[in-house]
Parts: sequence; structure tokens; C-alpha cells
Amino acid sequence: MPLALLALAIGAFGIGTTEFAVMGLLPDMADGFGVSIPLAGYATTLYAMGVVVGAPLMTALGTRFTRKQMLTLLMGLFIVGNLLTGLAPNFGLMLAGRIVAAFTHGAFFGIGALVAADLVAPHKRATAISMMFSGLTVANVVGVPAGTMLGQQFGWRTTFYAITALGVLALLGVVKLVPAQRAKAAARIGSELAAFRNPQVGLAMLMTVLGFGGVFAAVTYLASMMTEVAGFAPSSVIWLTAVFGLGMVGGNLISGRFTDRAMMPMLYVALGGLALALAAFAFTAHNKAGATLTVALIGFFGFATVPPLQKRVMDQAASAPTLASAGNIAAFNFGNALAAWLGGLVISAGLGYTAPNWVGALMTVAALGVAVFASALERRTGRRGQVVAGGGSATVADQPVANQAA
Repeated sequence: MPLALLALAIGAFGIGTTEFAVMGLLPDMADGFGVSIPLAGYATTLYAMGVVVGAPLMTALGTRFTRKQMLTLLMGLFIVGNLLTGLAPNFGLMLAGRIVAAFTHGAFFGIGALVAADLVAPHKRATAISMMFSGLTVANVVGVPAGTMLGQQFGWRTTFYAITALGVLALLGVVKLVPAQRAKAAARIGSELAAFRNPQVGLAMLMTVLGFGGVFAAVTYLASMMTEVAGFAPSSVIWLTAVFGLGMVGGNLISGRFTDRAMMPMLYVALGGLALALAAFAFTAHNKAGATLTVALIGFFGFATVPPLQKRVMDQAASAPTLASAGNIAAFNFGNALAAWLGGLVISAGLGYTAPNWVGALMTVAALGVAVFASALERRTGRRGQVVAGGGSATVADQPVANQAA
């Protein structure tokens, strides 16, 4: 694989660390600001909503820049947001810092996925995308546990100072390793918006919202669930997040290979397995061994959905994929925000810390239903029906995939 994929993975590692570190620090952050656990959960919810707003906005603003220039600017904004989070004197400013950092997330992954796909042969696109996203999954094995340990030992603010330093390293990696000639400018915004006229693009994003969103219904409240229900010591959250991360790494890499061969079957398996794991977690959360195994399975099946979900959107919007690709990252995080909010609601309603697992399971089952419907609709029409700038349609086969990604 090209060395430039390492630069993209480094950026993904930094973003993944700041996104998921909160799940291990939530009780400490709540205590630090004197707020409840559900209210502190807004550090996750508003981050996700920041991605939803920031992904299309930053992508649209970036149409005048090359993709490498945009990746560089986004990492600079990421540094500013995390530094503000760490320095924030009150809960409101902490949330503001989270939103600033979140504005970089969707556009970075959306643009980065296109650059990754353009670096390899067409039949290796999903593998290249999964390699970039491996930075996000490795963050949960290394970055998040390390951040949780730092937060527990030296205060949660220390974690965000460390993430800021990580952002600087990621910025240098993008500048040094991503070749400018492989990071071309996006198409005009009108052409990019035209891709959304294809109903399959919308259906693919709905799968993303409901499918991966189900993961966050559970993991947002993982620390509280493991300490209050399973009976783990607070220090155990460090290695439990690593277990979740290891599952993510395995699911992402295996799914990337199988997605290149059979995208929709891989998606069905991933969504079905995730729904079962989330439902099981409502019961296994009461047992330490069962909880540990289920956390790994949720990570595995959760991130096994990422390559097929991202590739499907890119395929369906192949004539102008930049905004659609970033928009799907926004869809991931809209689902995260929705699930975290719904999880907080059921906890606040007195249903217990395991109740969010049922929210996640129901969301994932709904995503599987959408996937089956979209596939059936595609078979009936006999074409992908992608909309091109001129208002016509073109299939993926009409042009080389690598050129589409450019």
C-alpha cells in the first residue's frame, strides 16, 4: 500500500482518539464540571452534531482548494479545537471546543477516503479505505486507553493536551506524505449536490445513520455501564476500551477485504451481527466475562459496517463523490448523536444503564431493513442510477473508479 495511506491513518488516529476518548473520561468530566452523566454525554452528542454540520460546510468551502490543502487546514483546526477543550474553564466552553474539533472530522474522513481510493487500483478501493480508517480503530486500542489512563492519573484535561500534540504530529504527516498530485480539487459544488438526486445515495446514508449509530447508544455510556452494572473498578475502563478497539481493528480490516468481493452480503452480516451483539449486551453487562466479550463483538461488527457503508455511498455518487463522501461521515456522526441522545433519555427515564443497548439494537435492525430494501430497489431498476452534473445517469462501470475518486 502507498506510504501516503500512513499519513491519512495518522490523521484518523488523532481524530479517533479525540472522538472516543470521552467514553472513558465521561464520569471524570461530569465530576469536574459538576454535571450529571447524561448531561456530560453532550460532549459526545454535540461533537457528533458538529461533524454533521461541519462535514458538508467544510467540504463546500474547500472546493477552491486541492484536497491536500484541505486536509492540512482541517488538521490545523483540529489542533485549535482540542486545545480549547483542554483549557476550557467551564462546561459551555468545553463543549465549544468539542464542536470546533468536530468540524474537521467529517471533511477529513470524506476527503481522505477519496484520496485513499485514488491511490490504489479500482479493485482495492475498499481495502485502501479500511487502511485509512484503521487509524481510527487503532486509536481505540492505543490512543483511547492511553488517554483514559492520563485522564485518571493527571486529570481529564491532560488527555486533550496530549491529543493536541497528536494533532501536530498528524499535521506534519499530511504535509510530508500526501502527494499533492493525488489530492486534486473537488468538483464544483453544483456537480457535487447533483449526486444527491440519486435516491440510493440517501438510502445508503440512512443505513449509516441507523447502523453505525447503534454502536454509540452503547459505548457512550460504556464507562458507567461497566462500573455501575458489571462491577468493574474505574481503572478497568482503560483496558475495556482497548478490548473495544481491538474488536474495531479486526472488524474493519476483515470487512475491507470482503467488501471488495461482495459489498452487500458483507453489510448484511455486519449489521445482523451488530444487532445481536447489542441486544445481548443488555444481559451480558451484568457479568464481567460476558461483558468483556460482548464489548469486543460490538467493536468488531460495528466497524465491519464502515467499509461497505462508505464504499456504497462513493459508488452511488461516483461522478461527484466529494460532498457525498463527507456527507456520509456526517451521517455516521448524526447517528452517533441520535443514539447518544436516545441513550441518555432512557437512562434519565429510570430504565437503567443497560437500556441504551436496546436503543442501539433497534436502530441496527432498522438499518438492516433499509439495506435489504435498497438492494431490492436496485435489482428492480437494474441500474445504479447515479446522477451526473448534466442531470443524466451513469453507472459505476461508465468510468474508471480511480478517476471518479479524483
